[in-house]
Amino acid sequence: MARKKQRKEVELKIEKYAAEGKCVATLEDGKTVFVEKAIPGDVALVRIGKSKKNFAEGRAIQILTPSPDRISPHCEHFGICGGCKWQMLPYELQLRYKHQQVVDQLTRIGKIQLPEISPIIGSQQTTFYRNKLEYTFSTQRYRTQEEIDNAKGEVLIAEPAMGFHAPGLFDKVVPIHQCYHQNEPSNKILQFLSRYTQQHGLPYYDFKKQEGWLRNVIIRVATTEQTLVNLVLHHDKKEERENLLNALMEAVPEISSLHYTLNGKLNDTIYDCDVNCVKGDPYIIEKLEDFQFKISPKSFFQTNTKQAEQLYQITRDFAELTGKETLYDFYCGTGSIGIFCSSAADKIIGVETVEDAITDAKANAALNGLHNAHFFAGDVAKIVNDDFFEKHGRPDVIITDPPRAGMHEKFIEQLLSIAAPKIVYVSCNPATQARDLALLDVLYEVKKVQPVDMFPHTHHIENVVQLVLR
Repeated sequence: MARKKQRKEVELKIEKYAAEGKCVATLEDGKTVFVEKAIPGDVALVRIGKSKKNFAEGRAIQILTPSPDRISPHCEHFGICGGCKWQMLPYELQLRYKHQQVVDQLTRIGKIQLPEISPIIGSQQTTFYRNKLEYTFSTQRYRTQEEIDNAKGEVLIAEPAMGFHAPGLFDKVVPIHQCYHQNEPSNKILQFLSRYTQQHGLPYYDFKKQEGWLRNVIIRVATTEQTLVNLVLHHDKKEERENLLNALMEAVPEISSLHYTLNGKLNDTIYDCDVNCVKGDPYIIEKLEDFQFKISPKSFFQTNTKQAEQLYQITRDFAELTGKETLYDFYCGTGSIGIFCSSAADKIIGVETVEDAITDAKANAALNGLHNAHFFAGDVAKIVNDDFFEKHGRPDVIITDPPRAGMHEKFIEQLLSIAAPKIVYVSCNPATQARDLALLDVLYEVKKVQPVDMFPHTHHIENVVQLVLR
């Protein structure tokens, strides 16, 4: 079904889910269209963008007849801020489509023998599940298409905004009044900072001119009810900074760890910036089961704490530890998976390229009184060699948890040369995981697959795979 409305805009019946939040429809000539902002069962007016020989990409600009599966989103910012893109889908359907995506990608991309893929494990909480959020200050408030159309060609005056970056726009920010991602005092902090900074005329950052003062604020709220706030400034203005932070502490006394960071660089990363602690300890404590973890402003930690417990429990179960094994944890980050598995293994060896992460991992091991967990900074390909094995022992089990890009082919070659009896591969991107599994297939057989939903209302998926040496 396809009726042309205007150039590059067609009416389409959305047929089925594809992947990465996109659905499938078909043009009159039989060409497949991957459509954003629609769900199966919708009839939508779709604006066609990229068009190749065998497929096209499009975006639903109007839902003409909604799918019977559609529900009302719970957030006023839905469809504008770019987060929680699946709020219009019942959670059980979100899980069904995510499970389908794992099956499709492992089958289509991996092209290897697979066991039956276990049903996806849903999140215990579908709102207020994140322990970390980052809000941006910008001189440029995002304008909706409706605002632009209503202006009828008049120049719209730039307005400041505090919120989330608009999708695909580095300089425009959608103002957020309330977010359902994170427990209080998160919204209390957001609303105070937005109100105070605008009332006092504090300059927001201009991403195009690369000037201004207020850049970002990072809020971490742990399940232990401890809260960390890090205000990121382009440069220091001592009096204004002290007044702002003192007012914040008075307005939100629940903050247990308050910091500010000066970042005069062109990018927003703060890993090479000094962090200044203003109030409390320079970290907060988060817990997974009975293990404690120090979370500092620069720490990496799974953003859904309760679901991270599920993910790590599955990882530990897939490792099938008896207490005698030497377990290697590659891409170990701050050591959370290795520490989580430490009571079930004889020895944990974690390796990570980021030195700050290894510093945190060692501190977390000490915090939990562990003597069998050892962490090393460096490139696995360079430091994990025969001399390393001679000192620390060869792995009985390897856990690997790479970034979305998956594992480098040279690293996979090294895994094949190590030939550990068992590998547990934790992935946040089943597509790159499937590619890597195809390369590992020469020596390893996939025995178990378990998808896990860490991020309700988004299309992101975690997937855990157990591989056993043939």
